[in-house]
Amino acid sequence: MKKTVMALEGQPKPLLWVATPQRLIAIDMRKLKINHYEDASKLKINHYESRDFEIHSLPVFRMLNLVENEFPFGMRFFIRDSKLYMVGGEKPRRGASPKLYPHLKNVGHDELFGDRGLSPYVYILDLTRLDSSTDLDLLKHHTSMLAAKPTPIVEEIEGKIYVLSGTPSQSHCLLPTPTFEVYDPLIEQWKPLDQPPFYREGCSNCQEFEVIDHSVLGTTIYVLTFNLMDDFYHYYSYNVNEGNWKFLGESEDKLPVPYHFTPMFTGKFVPGYNDIYIFFLRDIPYAALIPSNDRSPTRYQALNEVDGALYHR
Repeated sequence: MKKTVMALEGQPKPLLWVATPQRLIAIDMRKLKINHYEDASKLKINHYESRDFEIHSLPVFRMLNLVENEFPFGMRFFIRDSKLYMVGGEKPRRGASPKLYPHLKNVGHDELFGDRGLSPYVYILDLTRLDSSTDLDLLKHHTSMLAAKPTPIVEEIEGKIYVLSGTPSQSHCLLPTPTFEVYDPLIEQWKPLDQPPFYREGCSNCQEFEVIDHSVLGTTIYVLTFNLMDDFYHYYSYNVNEGNWKFLGESEDKLPVPYHFTPMFTGKFVPGYNDIYIFFLRDIPYAALIPSNDRSPTRYQALNEVDGALYHR
C-alpha cells in the first residue's frame, strides 16, 4: 500500500504525520527510539530475520480511522499554513467489512458518493488547534477538484498544489477527467493540466497503465508507471514551468536525477533539516542523511519504530 509522510514545523510537538489508505496518524517524534545510521549496503537486509531486531511501541499522538468515520479510502494529503488538506480517494460500499478495504476491488464503491464512488472532495484540519484533548475533525473544504481522483499523487511546488489521478481499484471504472490539475491557494481555484500520456481520454488506466510511484526534484515531477500491455516499467516527467510531459524511457539509470530521488523512493525532506530525507523502500520507512559534499557517503537508518501493524493498515 501507499503511504504518505510529512513532518511539520511550528507545532506544539514535533509531529510526523503518516497517512495510510485507512488511517491518519500523528507520531510524537520526541518519543521515537532511533538507532544509529547504517551503511547503504545494509538497506537490502531483511530486518525481520534478525534475532536482535526489535520494534518499539509506536508513539502515536493522535489517530483517526478515516473509513470508519465516513471518509474516502486512499486519500492523500498536503500541509499548508498549519492546515492539513486531504484529497481524493474512493468511498467503499456501505456495510462492507473493514478487513476488505485493502482489497477495495472486492468491496465495490458507494455509487451515491462523489463521482461513482470516486472522491473529488478536499477535507481540511486546522493543526493549530490540535492537542491531546481534541478530536481529529476533518471538515469539507468549500472548493472541490474539477474531477475525482483515486489514490492521487499530491505535491506542492512553488506554492501551488498539483494533483494527479492514481490507480482506481475497479478495472472497469473510467477515470474522470481532467486526470491532472493544479490548485492555486491564493485565488482558491483549480485549473486543468495536460493529460498525461499514460492516461488516454475516457480510458481506465487499469487496462493499460498502473501508476507505481513518483518523486519530485525541484520543479519536476517524475512518475513511474507499469504498462500492463508490454510488461515494462515506463518513466515520465512533468516540469511545472514548461507545462509538458516527457517520456524518459524504461530504465531508472537514464533518469536525470540522483538515485535517492527516483520514483521508486517516496519521501520528503524534513523541514528544518534539509540534509535528512525520509522515504520508503519496499514498504519500510528509512531516513537518509545526505552529505553536503560529494566526498562523504550517504548514510541510512531504518525507522523501525514507525513500522508495524498500525502503519500498514
